[in-house]
Amino acid sequence: MKKLKIGHLYPKLLNIYGDGGNILTLQRRCEWRGIDVSVDEIDVGDDISEHDIYFIGGGQDLQQIEVSKELQRHKDFLTGERDRGCVFLGICGGYQLMGHYYQPHEGDRLEGISLLDAYTVAGNKRFIGNVTAKTEFVEPKTLVGFENHSGLTYLQGETKPLGTVSVGNGNNGMDKSEGARFKNVFGTYLHGSFLPKNPHFADYMLELALGEKLTPLDDTIENCAHKALINKPY
Repeated sequence: MKKLKIGHLYPKLLNIYGDGGNILTLQRRCEWRGIDVSVDEIDVGDDISEHDIYFIGGGQDLQQIEVSKELQRHKDFLTGERDRGCVFLGICGGYQLMGHYYQPHEGDRLEGISLLDAYTVAGNKRFIGNVTAKTEFVEPKTLVGFENHSGLTYLQGETKPLGTVSVGNGNNGMDKSEGARFKNVFGTYLHGSFLPKNPHFADYMLELALGEKLTPLDDTIENCAHKALINKPY
């Protein structure tokens, strides 16, 4: 039996807008295929051992401050995990902290762990609404979700966007980019939760982590949810 270990980083601090549904989706899609999956919740003060997938959700600025400080203890380890091919998914605040930094309007810069060549600065407008993004590396070539952020994220170097927005604002409302990817590290502003409505992306993550193609599931209901949100008005 294939085995998969998922590390859920700081769920007590960064777990809003239904982000826990992403973990549940990965679990169920493994279990339905007979894959032995375990989820470890990693809280502030805990050590981090090797996992196949790491997930970090979104939160408020106050919680991000605490997580930013905690992540610095594990920066070298998590960078090594990225470089050995582990899969990472960060949502909103977690996405921002996977870059170099987040600079709020007031207060000190929150240091990230530079898994992505990206940085975020606080904007003056909050982006709240449905998002559809077109992508090139999964099939179907659409990602859907709901954004709720004022941070403006900019990508650099070899870090590329997850997709190009056709509805919504995405990373910064200017360049039409949404999310980021580098190696097997992915970040996105899509909440609601992200993976239940994008089962093809969930399976893409699992295939990267397992190193093999998966048996298809009957995703009739999931695909209906996905298609219902494609180009849904902002």
